[in-house]
Amino acid sequence: MKIKILLTALFSSVIGFAQSVNDYKAVIVPLKYDFIKEDNQYRLATLSKSNLLQAGFTAFYTNEELPEGYNDRCDLLYVNVRKDNAFLVTKLFVEFKDCYGRVVYTSETGKSREKEYDVAYREALNGAFVSVKALQYKYSGKSPAAPTKITTAASLQTTASAPAATQQTVTATPVVDVSDPNLLYAQPTENGYQLIDKTPKVVMKLLKTSRPDSFIAIKEGVQGSLNAKDNQWYFEYYQNDKLVSEKVSVKF
Repeated sequence: MKIKILLTALFSSVIGFAQSVNDYKAVIVPLKYDFIKEDNQYRLATLSKSNLLQAGFTAFYTNEELPEGYNDRCDLLYVNVRKDNAFLVTKLFVEFKDCYGRVVYTSETGKSREKEYDVAYREALNGAFVSVKALQYKYSGKSPAAPTKITTAASLQTTASAPAATQQTVTATPVVDVSDPNLLYAQPTENGYQLIDKTPKVVMKLLKTSRPDSFIAIKEGVQGSLNAKDNQWYFEYYQNDKLVSEKVSVKF
């Protein structure tokens, strides 16, 4: 009975965060996906944007300057193509996320048995976009919903079984100045976050550590750490054997 209650609560939580692709003005396309090594390798970025345009979306590459009317990053969707590992079959699917990193839509999986990567990726990606085109996208003019607290299966299990005294861990959160023109926005990734500016352009990549107030940070090829102290985030790295500490404004 307890498991049934937990699953029901989790299902209700997920339904509460449902959002339609029609609530977003445009889609941002990255030049590189995790399973390829170079920007636009096999012309996957070009093919992604082409398919999005065919599906009725307005689409921009991540390095494009956005026109007036598209500057609110939360009015945009961020597309990613992911690869499913399979023996002798190339499988790709398309994932749309909002500005908070929430998955709004996941396509069906496109498949190919071709041996050449350029042919297999093209065939699989086009196959994945069949379900995207079937959505018959049309911008609704609505504003996407802001996130509230997300309930997960793990947190539900903790709530149901853990002693009250151990359910909460207090972590100081640095103050965010939303009026800062250099404010960066954190988008969740598999291993941490990527920080993007309002362009949007990826400025820094973060990898999780065992501490919630410290990340391994990589910016323009320079590796250091992003640490929370004195109610601020600081990117710290060594340059010419000297420790450099740069204040970074981040909204998680």
